[in-house]
Parts: sequence; C-alpha cells; structure tokens
Amino acid sequence: MNALLSARAFMWREAHTNPTRMNQMKQSVMLTIASLLSILFFTFHLADDIVRGMEPGTLTNLTAVPTFVVWLYGASVLAERRSGYIITLLGGLFSLVVPLAHMRGKGVGVTSSIANSSGHFFFVWTMIAIGVTGLFSVILAARGLWSLPWRRSRLSNDSNMENPVAR
Repeated sequence: MNALLSARAFMWREAHTNPTRMNQMKQSVMLTIASLLSILFFTFHLADDIVRGMEPGTLTNLTAVPTFVVWLYGASVLAERRSGYIITLLGGLFSLVVPLAHMRGKGVGVTSSIANSSGHFFFVWTMIAIGVTGLFSVILAARGLWSLPWRRSRLSNDSNMENPVAR
C-alpha cells in the first residue's frame, strides 16, 4: 500500500513540478477545447447560413456531419497523437476559410444585404469566433506536431540479443 502511495505521490510531483510536462498537458487540453468550440461555432454558423438562405439547406449540407465527426474524433479520441494533431490542424485551417469567404466582396458590414436583418450580430460574432478558435487551433496543433519525435526508434535485429534495444 505504501508503495502505491509513494508511486502516486511521485507521479503527482513529477506532473506538477516539471514545467515542460505541465505545459504540454495544458496545450493538448487547450487544443481539444479550441477544436470543440470551433465545431460548435461552425455548426451554429452553418445553421444560420441555411436559415438566411445563404446555403440551400439540402442534403448536400449534411456532408458537414461526417466532417465534424472526424474533426471531433481527432480532437477528443486522437488527442496528443500525430493523426489527432493533423486532423485538428486541418480543422483549424478549414475554420479560417469561413471569415474569408464571407468577408470578400461587400462583406458583412453596413453595405451588405445582411446588415439590416435580425441576428446580424450573432452571425458576425460566430464568424469572428470561428476565426479566432480556428487560428488558435492551428497554432497549438502546429506546436504539438513540432514537439513530437520525427521518427520512431527502430529495434535492433541482432539475433544474439535476447531483448531488443531501441537505437
């Protein structure tokens, strides 16, 4: 029992006194939260686009569902793995397209057709929120990818060795 308590105390001390480990843990949690917020804001925005008639509201809009599911899976289940970082990076880049697509041309300001409609504030706010959380996700996912080892170590193929050693 004392050995178990000592091991837990060591793990707690290591996790709370090693600033690098704490920083990495916080970054992965922040990346998951930012990705989940991006997905939430994106679904609000897509629904708002459909209600306003900017999107047709047909079955083609349902292609967003598998996209969001893959993004959600990468952010939650594959967190801290290379594939999870890549999925969240792509999701963050995808989020950056929304403000760019809506702000070209007349934009969403006073001169746009959306300016005098109800819910204009929510429409613009979700666009900005998607851009902010998307860019934050891109930054955190890039940092996460950069901090991973580039290659896995290869095991020795020496038949004289009983236990292979990583090189």
